[in-house]
Amino acid sequence: QVQLVESGGGLVQAGGSLRLSCAASGLILRYSGMGWFRQGPGKEREFVAAISPSGGTTYYADSVKGRFTISRDNAKNTVYLQMNSLKPEDTAVYYCAVLRSGSLSEQGEYAYWGQGTQVTVSS
Repeated sequence: QVQLVESGGGLVQAGGSLRLSCAASGLILRYSGMGWFRQGPGKEREFVAAISPSGGTTYYADSVKGRFTISRDNAKNTVYLQMNSLKPEDTAVYYCAVLRSGSLSEQGEYAYWGQGTQVTVSS
């Protein structure tokens, strides 16, 4: 069974930066695409970014393009989300997940969700 643990969230002022980490157990991480999602209060879960198994291909939601960068270090079994120029609307619980099948986007099928890490951006 694959388990994911997100960390790195916190409180930051608008315009600031945070880097989130997703630590994974299990061999599957090396062979799987990974995604970041977020869910704000009273909102549905929203796709943020995804990355291919080797890290050679990435995909971003329009709302974060140019501000967020997804990356991975397979030797450390870790996926990252660098978030710059943060806005109050980025406030949410951020989750990572494993792409089990489908495209490297919100249309893919994801599984093994982590517990999430809270990101709060003040105005």
